[in-house]
Amino acid sequence: MMESIVNSENHPGVTIFRDLDEMSVAFFDFLDDEFHKAIVAGRSYHLVLSGGSTPLWLFQKLASLKHLKMNWDFLHLYWGDERCVPPEDPQSNFGNIWSAIIRYIDIPEENVHRIMGENDPDTEASRYAGILKKYPVQENGMPRFDLVLLGVGEDGHTASIFPDALHMLETDEICYTAIHPESGQKRISVSMKVINNAKIIIVLAAGSSKAEILRKVIQKNKKPENLPASFINPSNGTLKWFVDKKAGKKLKHGMSFF
Repeated sequence: MMESIVNSENHPGVTIFRDLDEMSVAFFDFLDDEFHKAIVAGRSYHLVLSGGSTPLWLFQKLASLKHLKMNWDFLHLYWGDERCVPPEDPQSNFGNIWSAIIRYIDIPEENVHRIMGENDPDTEASRYAGILKKYPVQENGMPRFDLVLLGVGEDGHTASIFPDALHMLETDEICYTAIHPESGQKRISVSMKVINNAKIIIVLAAGSSKAEILRKVIQKNKKPENLPASFINPSNGTLKWFVDKKAGKKLKHGMSFF
């Protein structure tokens, strides 16, 4: 059984799963349902993917599910951020997702809208912003994706929005070049305004190492101002947290169960 929790201040819903297996099945069931509704309505479904170990594990698990029978012609894939490396590099978000699932499914090549990490970062950020400006559904001058999938780092970063660059939370740019504060590695990221413009945002977190940062981001009454993940707040959409038991072990105090 899974546990769903909310706090007393109308914080977005958090679902705690026993393990990653349970999380992956629940995520696929949710995605399958949303995807089916889009097809019935006669439209494509546009999903933004995330880097990070938990989303990657989830997609590796999805590839093994025998009932993975979606009509891939209607699915479009995008990326929330990318490291500035070629796709064959082990650090490539696209490369990892391609190895985990894309190569196993019959999705049209033109439906896979990757960030080209091998290109000049500033040029590529501009190119990818141009792609997103042509996205079929726009709202508030930004693309309005059906679903944005995110992870959260132990330092509170999400996508490639880092604690030392909080000024980028307010940028009107669609995409920009980011720099990892420790490694100095350049990355390309969509902005928080693009993320918060989505219809649905799902944040995935697993493992004991994420427990403290989730407590800070989710449970505290006053949100920490130096944690980018605290600013995930869809302007006209739904936010869900899919968390395993280890990552959610510090969330119960002061929260109610239903």
